[in-house]
Amino acid sequence: MSRSSAIYKYYCYQATVSFGFFSPIFTLFLLYRNLDYTQIALLSALYSTLTVLGEIPTGYVGDRIGRRDSLVVSSVCMTLSILGFVVARSFLALALLYVLWTLALVFRSGSGDAWLYDYLRAELDTDRFARVRGRGMAVNRTVTVVTVLAGGVLYELDPRLPFLASGVLNGAGVVVLLTLPRNRAYAEGDDDGDVLSPLDAVRVIRRHLSKPPLRSFVTYVALFFAATGAVESYVQPIATGPLGFPVELMGPLYAGFTLVSAGVSYYAGSIEEVVGLRTTTVFVPVLLCVSLMLPVFAPLLALPMFVARTGSNTLLRPLVNQYINDHAESVGRATVLSAASMAYAVIRLPLVLLGGLVADAYSPLVTVAAVGTVVLVGLVSVTLWESPVGAGTETPSGS
Repeated sequence: MSRSSAIYKYYCYQATVSFGFFSPIFTLFLLYRNLDYTQIALLSALYSTLTVLGEIPTGYVGDRIGRRDSLVVSSVCMTLSILGFVVARSFLALALLYVLWTLALVFRSGSGDAWLYDYLRAELDTDRFARVRGRGMAVNRTVTVVTVLAGGVLYELDPRLPFLASGVLNGAGVVVLLTLPRNRAYAEGDDDGDVLSPLDAVRVIRRHLSKPPLRSFVTYVALFFAATGAVESYVQPIATGPLGFPVELMGPLYAGFTLVSAGVSYYAGSIEEVVGLRTTTVFVPVLLCVSLMLPVFAPLLALPMFVARTGSNTLLRPLVNQYINDHAESVGRATVLSAASMAYAVIRLPLVLLGGLVADAYSPLVTVAAVGTVVLVGLVSVTLWESPVGAGTETPSGS
């Protein structure tokens, strides 16, 4: 397989993992199933808890069976979970689908970036990781633009149709993944025995995450990713509530957010080169927190807040993952990435539970502002403790 062919197939895979069909109506769908905000928060807390428990084991499995095969397992589980929403009605049934959903995401979280980084290291250049990863996300966001426009219309016809369409799209990802090459260490007949034992995995995590440069870096970005995840459930209630958007306009609204996200993602590598990793990583989370706090005083500011939440998450994801990849060895790379994702989930869990209680007691706008305030305090505390990215520190050439 040619090098360019593998990259193009990677882009095709990124196109299939779009949740655009149901993303603009997901919270509305759960409310349609007669859940309240506290129950929705409990489902999100279940996701966060299972992520904490599953990230490292699935990252370890990805390091053992191979990153591509781990991604196949992820796409199969995700497809089954999405299709399950077509028939699930009770809170228990939805909780079981969340279990399957979480399993899919934790199998993907470390393995996807580990596969890409190792492929680039073997065939091209690791310095291209942020650019290729960012463009892959841009492809994902472009597909999402098209699918979110259809999602609101499909929801109006039948609330189950967005999930049926998304299940078919994600299922296509299994076919694409089976055409991707395995990383060299996992290719047939190329097993050099250099794999992790469970004890080795624990040592790798402790070695990388208990000291600089990753210790404060992972803590800082974990607060950021926890914030973007904790407020996600309130975008649709705010849009259809205080802002007065009808459900049929949720698709175009999300399409606009996604177009901004696609543009940011495509130029993620260029932004890093111009602005620098340290400046981007330190200041983008702070600006996001400020944007979360303002709509409680002026609800119309929720619109730029929505854009900031989506765009900042898209911008930092490839930059953060490249930085972690650059400071981890090839063997154990998926385990380290999964451990970082576990840290994100640990911090997200209390924010999600707090958010559900505050939303039921007050309003989604107050909830979003509370999350922004708490996380901003956390970001400042981490910076006072230890600089997330040391002055003059940028990503080194591939390790």
